[in-house]
Amino acid sequence: MANLHAQRGSAMVEFSIAATVLLFVLLAIMEFGQAMYVYNLVTSGARLGARYAIVHGSMCTYTGCPATSDSIQTYVRGVSPNIDPASLTVTTTWSAVPADACNTAPYNGPGCLVTVTATYPFQSFGPFQAMSVSSTSKMYISR
Repeated sequence: MANLHAQRGSAMVEFSIAATVLLFVLLAIMEFGQAMYVYNLVTSGARLGARYAIVHGSMCTYTGCPATSDSIQTYVRGVSPNIDPASLTVTTTWSAVPADACNTAPYNGPGCLVTVTATYPFQSFGPFQAMSVSSTSKMYISR
């Protein structure tokens, strides 16, 4: 009888240890899923911003042409749902690459290279460290 009384609280101690580990693993899975979601949004935003820039080059005849850094940033912030648009930083640069196809400033003509970089600070809600998610997309201007 004395042996049964000695093990009475052991189930509660074992459960608390197992539950702590299980909750930590579940929190890590949710954090990883949220981080991948934000990474996917930032990557997609950079890609869509580069596409917007190549379609709205110097030869564009649509409204709002040619594309500027501000118009690309506004566009990317608009196509990135469920994140704080004010925290999303979008940087756009145009360059003369290759030099023989693109030789006039501001380098937004056909054949020029546009680079769009999107950066978003990912703040975790658990004990994990905050990080900055960034993606870069490069495309050649088509028109």
